Amino acid sequence: MLLSRGPGLLLTSLLGITTVIVEASVTWTATPLNPPSVPLAVRTPYLSAWLAQGSGQPLNGVWPTFWTGQIVGWAGFIRVDGTAYNFLGAPTLNSGVLKATQKSFKYTATQSTFVLSAGPVDLTANFLSPVEPTDFVKQSLPFSYLALSVASTDGNAHSVQVYTDISAEWVSGDNSLTANWSTSTTGGIITHQVQLENQQVFAEVADHTQYGSAFYSIQNTANTTFQSGQDIVVRGAFTSNGKLPNTQDTNFRAISNNWPVFGLSRDLGTVKSAGPVVFSVGHVRDPAIQYIVAGGALQNRSSFFFTQFASATAAIASFLPGYQTALASANALDAKISSDATAISSDYAAIVELSVRQALAACELTVGKDSSGKFNTSDVMYFMKEISSDGNVNTVDVIFPAWPIFLYLNPTLGKLLLEPLFQYQASGQYPNPWSIHDMGSSYPKALGHNDGKDEAMPVEESGNMLIMTLSYTQKTGDTSLITSYSKLLDQWTQFLIQDSLIPANQLSTDDFAGTLANQTNLAIKGTIGIKAMSKIETLLGNSATAANYSSIATSFSPQIVGFATGTGSNGLKHFELSYGNPSTWGLTYNMLADKLLGTNVFPQQLFDQQSAWYQTVAQAFGVPLDTRHTYTKSDWQMWTAAMSTNNATRDLLISGVKNYIASGVNSVPFSDWYETTNAVSQGFQARPVAGGHLALLVV
Repeated sequence: MLLSRGPGLLLTSLLGITTVIVEASVTWTATPLNPPSVPLAVRTPYLSAWLAQGSGQPLNGVWPTFWTGQIVGWAGFIRVDGTAYNFLGAPTLNSGVLKATQKSFKYTATQSTFVLSAGPVDLTANFLSPVEPTDFVKQSLPFSYLALSVASTDGNAHSVQVYTDISAEWVSGDNSLTANWSTSTTGGIITHQVQLENQQVFAEVADHTQYGSAFYSIQNTANTTFQSGQDIVVRGAFTSNGKLPNTQDTNFRAISNNWPVFGLSRDLGTVKSAGPVVFSVGHVRDPAIQYIVAGGALQNRSSFFFTQFASATAAIASFLPGYQTALASANALDAKISSDATAISSDYAAIVELSVRQALAACELTVGKDSSGKFNTSDVMYFMKEISSDGNVNTVDVIFPAWPIFLYLNPTLGKLLLEPLFQYQASGQYPNPWSIHDMGSSYPKALGHNDGKDEAMPVEESGNMLIMTLSYTQKTGDTSLITSYSKLLDQWTQFLIQDSLIPANQLSTDDFAGTLANQTNLAIKGTIGIKAMSKIETLLGNSATAANYSSIATSFSPQIVGFATGTGSNGLKHFELSYGNPSTWGLTYNMLADKLLGTNVFPQQLFDQQSAWYQTVAQAFGVPLDTRHTYTKSDWQMWTAAMSTNNATRDLLISGVKNYIASGVNSVPFSDWYETTNAVSQGFQARPVAGGHLALLVV
């Protein structure tokens, strides 16, 4: 309940407890709120440009940054009646150049839109990162749009020119390395292409890729000009003259040596309104992924869009003129997501809309080749980088918390994330009886773990694979996964039968909290996993095996309740964090799978019990993950909200996360791991687990 509001201050009442929450302090209208960091061009692990907001930075207050916080130079100017205004980035301004004033900001699931005042003209800057979950070619295109429109605010026509550039910082995590570049004006499009002089395929520095090229493009219509060169020279040419000289700097050098930038400008003439002027920015590399196949051979896989376009240039020639079509598609998806999420609450919509681009930008759709070297469109795999935490490839316990977004947008994408894991383990190269943790220690090398020495989470990952496989099958009716990999699924079930009721000392997905024996949440997951296999066996026509697994899961449930039920000082029962520790508790988010799958392992009263308990332990910014610390996870809170049986608990969890992202305390892309007492993020950022925030939309 809102009590009162002052600048940057919000007083809320959580179940009768008044809490002071600091909010971001901004001078513009922010819809639905001002987040820690705004997605600008967020499409792949390597096309990832954000505006760090903190307590409130305008579009021209700071430089855009890579998700790590490293600057990726992206500058913009507009000239109105001969006066130049900076609207994007934070470049050094020449004498007479002014700062545009930000008037509003809005984000949706696919777009971030800013309106800035430049004298008598308003400039609208729309950053669109398309989300096309059912069109694999479009979804795999590693490009985003920036579209600029202008409108007079005094009713008069004005002379207007616009300009933007990117810097060579987009191509490496090491600014001391030498880059080279070129500019093409063929096919009706002007494109700057920039790359490292000495490339290292499949390598990263500071999480940036060390190969491939960045592309910056505009359609070559009348009064469009370009230039490459030193930052102050190119930007100065525009701010002084309103155009560029169509020249290229051929003095290839280190990224930080006189900062080479790649500018594009257009003269709109004397207008009352005009636009959009559309730019595209992207980063393309080929091959995209290295994947281990049967026998230990290594396969180079390409981005799926290469099945339709022979080159990055050909892809740009389709992508850039397609802005209006992409915008219409984005608006339709935005409207659906907003409607579905707002049906729960406006706070929930604010969380979901900030999560979509982030979750999908960690993933890349790839295709393999047949023996003749041609693309095999039946060999499609989706790869996810475990951004921020350790860079693993297709980490099972990162796919699992992100799983709701794939169920919501297109379950086939979920299947394609599981396929590399299944195929590798079915090849017999992984020696352990439980599910593998990830497909490789360092993205984009999906090289498996033939030594079996991946990070061990045996109950966690085995339960995850069974739950995700059944949920995909139920959602789609496609039995291909359970048919092709029934032996693996059964193998993991056998392990869960041995180790789920009383889990050994081991890690869960919350590995930062350390190992723990007898974890209640792991026992819940493993038991639901066994019951999931019972349902899989039923679908496969194996009724006797199905009955056996169902009986085992059913027998585990009351034993877990007996081992793990504690009573708080308030007299309320709750699940303990680990057996025999009645003073402990945690978010039992794994119970959501019981609802999602309809396995009904745990009775309704336990969901009611947990829902009531969380109301008693909430902090200012949500419910802690467990009693070992006061930090929490935003994804698991949304999973817990989705399993809650009363709206008070659901809304309590939602409001905690919403208040966290609105607090103004942080300046990194949506961190899922943060402190519930003061909203400070704990180190994770931009991770794909944000897809789990859609949990309430899939149950």
